Amino acid sequence: MFRATLAIAAVSIGAFGLAACDVKKTQEGNVTVPKFEVEKTKSGDVTLPKFEVTAPSVSVTTTEKTITVPVMKTEEKKIELPKLEVTTGKENAAKK
Repeated sequence: MFRATLAIAAVSIGAFGLAACDVKKTQEGNVTVPKFEVEKTKSGDVTLPKFEVTAPSVSVTTTEKTITVPVMKTEEKKIELPKLEVTTGKENAAKK
């Protein structure tokens, strides 16, 4: 359970860290798309195959049974959790 909590905390920290970034555009981008010329040499004909599909029949019902279920008790326990302090990219840029 502690590992799951730690994993969730790590993922949350990573997502928050990405959201707190300060992004500045430093250069314009450019894309030149190549041009192609193509000649048609033969006419095409497409005939798709036909299928006849019969789906299976599914029936969902319920039935009542008596079973033995284990009982779980909970207790309070103090544990150490990681503490995180985040400084945004904008704040870091202001410090420089």
